Amino acid sequence: MNGGFATILVALLACGLAAGAAFDWRSRTIPNSLNAAIALGAIPFWWASGLTFWPDIALHFGVALGVLAVFALAFHLGMMGGGDVKMVAAVALWLPPLAVMKLLVIMSLAGGLLTLAMLVPHRLRKTAGQPEIPYGIAIAFAGIWLISERFLNQFV
Repeated sequence: MNGGFATILVALLACGLAAGAAFDWRSRTIPNSLNAAIALGAIPFWWASGLTFWPDIALHFGVALGVLAVFALAFHLGMMGGGDVKMVAAVALWLPPLAVMKLLVIMSLAGGLLTLAMLVPHRLRKTAGQPEIPYGIAIAFAGIWLISERFLNQFV
């Protein structure tokens, strides 16, 4: 296991998530190239973390594929943007299954608060239509929260 290299990759993931949140806030889009970089960054991370192809990497890949399928349905129903779907699936590639569940819970809670924070002023101004929620912010928040635990929990 190459802990220093894995730490650098996790730091790059955090930077990618922050960039995704910033893009989503400004333009309500997350670039495909950024999502691809996040997804492809998981491959050297797996190697640096000492994961075996079977069952470790296969499990990461399978869970991320499941996340992609569920959120693709949300996209189909108009509940989520395509960049958000790709971003959450890309982040899922980095995490073990239990951490993916934590990601989804934290993301949902943060997304709910973000939605309320944007919906209340929208309604108070009596603006027509529904506000576009930059859900990439909630995904980034949840991802950064989870990856920071590996560094912050060492003091507990």
